[in-house]
Amino acid sequence: MVSFPQFVAAVQTNPFLALVMVLVIGTIFVNGATDAANAIAEPVGTRAIGVNQAIVMSVVCNFVGLVGMTLISTAVANTMSGMVDFGGDAHAALIALAAATVGIVTWASIAWVFGIPTSESHALIAGLTGAALAVQGGFGGVNMGEWVKVVYGLVLSTVLGYGAGWVIAKAIPIIFRQADRRRMNSIFKKWQVVGAAGMATMHGAQDGQKFMSTAMMAVLLSQGVSIDGAQFPLWIEIICAAAMAIGTAIGGKRIIKKVGIEMVSLEQYQGFAASVSATASLLIATLTGLPVSTTHTSTAAMMGAGAAKNARSVNWGVAKEMVLAWVFTFPGCGLIGYLLTKLFLVVF
Repeated sequence: MVSFPQFVAAVQTNPFLALVMVLVIGTIFVNGATDAANAIAEPVGTRAIGVNQAIVMSVVCNFVGLVGMTLISTAVANTMSGMVDFGGDAHAALIALAAATVGIVTWASIAWVFGIPTSESHALIAGLTGAALAVQGGFGGVNMGEWVKVVYGLVLSTVLGYGAGWVIAKAIPIIFRQADRRRMNSIFKKWQVVGAAGMATMHGAQDGQKFMSTAMMAVLLSQGVSIDGAQFPLWIEIICAAAMAIGTAIGGKRIIKKVGIEMVSLEQYQGFAASVSATASLLIATLTGLPVSTTHTSTAAMMGAGAAKNARSVNWGVAKEMVLAWVFTFPGCGLIGYLLTKLFLVVF
């Protein structure tokens, strides 16, 4: 395990490591401004909680999710670290990692400006893959056995998120058909906030591990040490969680408006159904080491919950816009990561 004093010493002897860490933290910050906001979009959209309160809740839950899940399982982080191989040249590997993170920040920042909740998880995976292809000169830098888990996660997050959201939103009116509607709305309003807290916690567990793995990769690559089987120190967890929290606090409102208010119109019980569905889907993926998109899972669950009552309650135009963003993320970030790595290898 790398201690914080050892990290500081490594930065002093390798200034390029400092640059890479700043870039990695930048990707975590942008992830907080975009992906983390999705976890709290539902209760804001149904007015179960105010935007500022939701952001505070998200900040706390993301931190708990990252630190807590790391104590239980690092399956997602292990998948991420085993997905690509930058080779034995430590300096070239750091250059590739820097190029990938520049591409991710660029891509995610554009999406944030336009209020599109594109997936930083997919951007991270695509950017690292493109960088590995560039530095290794071919597919020898990609472990397809680990990479295919991205495809599994993509299917899981879509099918399970949407399907569970639809089923639960269909079941609730049947189960509570004899209950007083006003009283149940009040109850589900509270439950929805709890569900959103669970979703925020699982976002910290999923995305937190992905980006923490990237930060740890930078530290170990600078020392020529493999990340396989590495233990994650508390200091790197705190840095990653703090960067994500600051990003959510500064940039979360724009994405919340896009997802929670413009994309789908939900009632209290539908918001609860969406939160529970997304939380369960993310928990399964995290424990099994599948690097899924929290954005994808959350929006799929919201669309399923909305469509369960009336397909017209979903703004399919906005949904289509998001799907297109996801479709272009893999080739877009992969190409940017590849080209920037080639450029950086010449410049640096």
